[in-house]
Amino acid sequence: MSDLARLEDLPLDYRQALTAQNLVPLWPSLRGVLPPEKPRPQTAPTFWSYKAIKPLLLQAGDLTPIEKAERRVLVLANPGHGLEKMQASPAIYLGLQLLLPGEWAPSHRHTPNAVRMIVEGEGAYTTVNGEKCPMSRGDLILTPTGLWHEHGHDGDKPVVWLDVLDLPLVYYTETSYHINGERQPIDGIRGDKIYKYGGVVPTRDFERSKQAYPMIRYPWVEVKESLLALGSEEPTLSTVMVTYVNPETGSDAENILGYYALMLRPGQTVKMPVRSPSCVFHVIEGAASLKVLDKEFKLSEADTCCAPGYTPVTLVNEDANKPTFLFLADESPLHRKLGVYEVR
Repeated sequence: MSDLARLEDLPLDYRQALTAQNLVPLWPSLRGVLPPEKPRPQTAPTFWSYKAIKPLLLQAGDLTPIEKAERRVLVLANPGHGLEKMQASPAIYLGLQLLLPGEWAPSHRHTPNAVRMIVEGEGAYTTVNGEKCPMSRGDLILTPTGLWHEHGHDGDKPVVWLDVLDLPLVYYTETSYHINGERQPIDGIRGDKIYKYGGVVPTRDFERSKQAYPMIRYPWVEVKESLLALGSEEPTLSTVMVTYVNPETGSDAENILGYYALMLRPGQTVKMPVRSPSCVFHVIEGAASLKVLDKEFKLSEADTCCAPGYTPVTLVNEDANKPTFLFLADESPLHRKLGVYEVR
């Protein structure tokens, strides 16, 4: 097949006439938007060291009071998309957020979905639509689209968490906005207590809950226990991984991004399947190496990295004595909704 004609092949007066009518010829750019065989991701394999970021985050706490920042966050930006776009992948935004003792990040709600993966510290909490969720390392806390949420800190040491939002997608569709609110009254109901055990859900007046998001907090202590049990009960299982789901429906915990926890057995190597969505990896406990394309990253506790879609990823637990636990976020729910999800 011959090369497609270039824009420069067209006469200047013709190009100017097209521009005057807000028209663009497709054929010179056809291969750019429809490349052969597979996409050409802009997402670059990228690594963010928590050890390097933490001093800068704490310095932000000294430089900017919470009253002026509202949300004190350092964004983990992917250079493949340009740092100014503040995105880790096509649909994933990442940020490390700091809350100091005694601070309160005021209540608001917004259209992008968000989750918080707690990195370190105790004594802080997130209140989501009246449900007060304590924060401990490794906990996953949802703040879905449209729900009021705020953060407070009653402890005595800084608390840091990883924000994961579908902001790039919502911003691209020109539907991103927020509304400020008042401090929320606490209703005393804890979804993580009500839905504590898998396989059973509460029934009220012989009806099941119709809440879109019945469970907001997923405690790490229970997720870790599930991974250890799965690994023990299925010793030949090649990938010990669990998915964060809605306990009433079994569907993904949120509707755009997917969230998972993965355990690498001592000394284990896991080759992830080549899939269409980009994926974020964050170490909760332990350490691992991650290979993607021509890059190899050494991940310690609290480190984060991102891998583009359509690329093989290999994870290695180089500790022969202890398991390593990772949190993963990807764009699988979005890809399935669009009908473009692939495993190659």
